[in-house]
Amino acid sequence: MTLTELKYIVAVAREKHFGRAAEACFVSQPTLSVAVKKLEEELDVKLFERSSGEIGVTALGAEIVRQAQSVLEQAAEIKEIAKRGKDPLAGPLRLGVIYTIGPYLLPELVRRVIDTTPQMPLMLQENFTVKLLEMLRMGEIDCAILAEPFPDAGLAAVPLYDEPFLAALPKEHALARRERITATELKAETMLLLGAGHCFRDHVLEVCPEFARFSSDAEGIRKSFEGSSLETIKHMVAAGMGVTLVPSLSVPQHLVASGAHDDAGLVVYRPVVDEETGLPPSRRVVIVWRRSFPRYEAIVALRSAILACTLPGATRLD
Repeated sequence: MTLTELKYIVAVAREKHFGRAAEACFVSQPTLSVAVKKLEEELDVKLFERSSGEIGVTALGAEIVRQAQSVLEQAAEIKEIAKRGKDPLAGPLRLGVIYTIGPYLLPELVRRVIDTTPQMPLMLQENFTVKLLEMLRMGEIDCAILAEPFPDAGLAAVPLYDEPFLAALPKEHALARRERITATELKAETMLLLGAGHCFRDHVLEVCPEFARFSSDAEGIRKSFEGSSLETIKHMVAAGMGVTLVPSLSVPQHLVASGAHDDAGLVVYRPVVDEETGLPPSRRVVIVWRRSFPRYEAIVALRSAILACTLPGATRLD
């Protein structure tokens, strides 16, 4: 049994005609017919029902053809593995991204990767940090863009950028008239948070840890509300339900620079500072991968493409 014979029976099953199958395989019809007959004799089964019209596939033949297709696909993957070994940038790169980064980074990143390394298409997966780490360990993705901190899974990591947080406020809110806001001032507000599982929720609670209590009768603190995505949270802010913190990449830079409200005229964004340090609260975004991953050059190319993106408000890290 050879891969060539398997290729022939798959072609016959697809074309339902020996002549067309031979043309598709670039061989003569007698060559293909002899090879198919030889395989049937070796297996001692009848794969095809021959008639003057179309060729039919027997029930057992259909099962064998499906397995042959799987074998051919796996053989092709072996060639791809060898090809990637010679050129680490050849072949898809399976990239995971957390929900609070993907929508704001990926549109420009995908275009840059297409321009710089078209032979390395990105296969994208958005998910929570914990799920992406699990997929990395299982080999289901090659690398992931995450925000620190995250559970140490023995992965290699390199920093990409530091991203400050901005306060998102209803346009009529008293703090919306301020040029900047302190973390202390936010503690008296109704804070809108992402739901459990989002690492950005934890980042917000680091800035305003009081909201972790979720107590409606806590002194000076009102109950917090949750949303499923940053964009949903922004709509809740626009509706006057409270305030929130958002990463700078999620806000068009001209709105921050000019102090203007969003396009709908309902939300304003203001810088936030820590009263003790005078610095804005921020998160560090990194790219992580398995230490055994052989295509290090692909990681380097991806990192270069990320750092070439606009990254409004963020500080790139060497």
